Amino acid sequence: MTTADLPAVCVIEKQVQYAPWTEQLFSDGLERHLCLVAENAQQIVGFAVVQFIVDEASLLNIAVDPKQQKQGIGRLLLDEVITQATIEKMTTVFLEVRASNQRAITMYQQAGFNEMGLRKNYYPSANGKEHAVMMALMVF
Repeated sequence: MTTADLPAVCVIEKQVQYAPWTEQLFSDGLERHLCLVAENAQQIVGFAVVQFIVDEASLLNIAVDPKQQKQGIGRLLLDEVITQATIEKMTTVFLEVRASNQRAITMYQQAGFNEMGLRKNYYPSANGKEHAVMMALMVF
């Protein structure tokens, strides 16, 4: 991901998140985090942002353009996150996912992630707050 990618990334983010990240937040992350994009026909169709701290990776954000979902793009991004975590000798990849996002939870489980717990009232939603399922994958 580069600065030039940020407008397209933000379009996707606004389509899939109730409380989307700002362009400034993505921009700040470019220097501090692993920021990936997925492209199809030279158009950005998805992205992932990963933070590495000591020997742990946290998947901070991952999204796919709604028009491009169900084509394996999210799984390709997730696989690249896992690959990069392995290269960087991380021991574990952590993530949080909305409890209502069963499609994402299934994808994470298929990739080997296990549920660790629940963060109650973590995500803002149209109806107040939504729980987050905490998940982890041992990679090294």
